[in-house]
Amino acid sequence: MPTEGSTDRIILNTKQIRDILPHRYPLLLVDRVIELDVENNNIIATKCVTINEEFFQGHFPEAPIMPGVLILEALAQTGGILIHQKGFVEKTAVLLSVNNAKFRRPALPGDVLTMHVHGAHLSSKGGKVQAKAMIDGELAAEAVIGFALRGFEQI
Repeated sequence: MPTEGSTDRIILNTKQIRDILPHRYPLLLVDRVIELDVENNNIIATKCVTINEEFFQGHFPEAPIMPGVLILEALAQTGGILIHQKGFVEKTAVLLSVNNAKFRRPALPGDVLTMHVHGAHLSSKGGKVQAKAMIDGELAAEAVIGFALRGFEQI
């Protein structure tokens, strides 16, 4: 059985993720999808946090931690991949709300964020996902993220 961050079970690699999400460097925050259960609205993806990330230059350079808002963005992007895999391919998910966000531990250089996202409500207009980020099996952050689905011409 593969471990967190393992390359044994890559469902979607970075190139395939770039084909789905409109984000690009430095804001593409999902490296790979390691589990995808479209029928049950679940996805697990990873983000390798490296010291070379641009945000570490200004976010406590002497004691670098990944900004919490970027952890939330990684969770939202993971939800966007799930939405695309559910068949909503002509639209993109646009962030509407972040509720009940809690940060439990910092993400440091060398950590692998494992994002677990469950589609609590998904429709052609939008929905909500329940999301949590784990590091080495320990909860790092969690939130309920709301989104609207919009055509690119509406953004």
